[in-house]
Amino acid sequence: MPYVMRNTDGAICAVSTEPQEGWEWVAQNEKEYIQFLEVRLPGHDPFRESDIQLARVLEDLINVLIDQDVIRFTDLPEAARKRLLERQSMRQKNQQGYILDETSEKLI
Repeated sequence: MPYVMRNTDGAICAVSTEPQEGWEWVAQNEKEYIQFLEVRLPGHDPFRESDIQLARVLEDLINVLIDQDVIRFTDLPEAARKRLLERQSMRQKNQQGYILDETSEKLI
């Protein structure tokens, strides 16, 4: 059963498989829900998938280098640190069953 969070304009901005405070249940065949998923979950693109997999490999490599004290997290440029933290946060939310709109800043 999908649950959605709406922005101040009333448009769906996030989807979860689990109920959350302030979220509403929607039918899986609801037009707005389907349109949100179609936009956020594009079709198969092998280059994009390869880029995503490579990005994950690089993240894992950086974590191994940090864990083995080869580099420190603070050795990385600020932009790289910020991006790594953002991706880590997104991955955690994804593992909790959330699908986020790219404009969503945070979840309730």
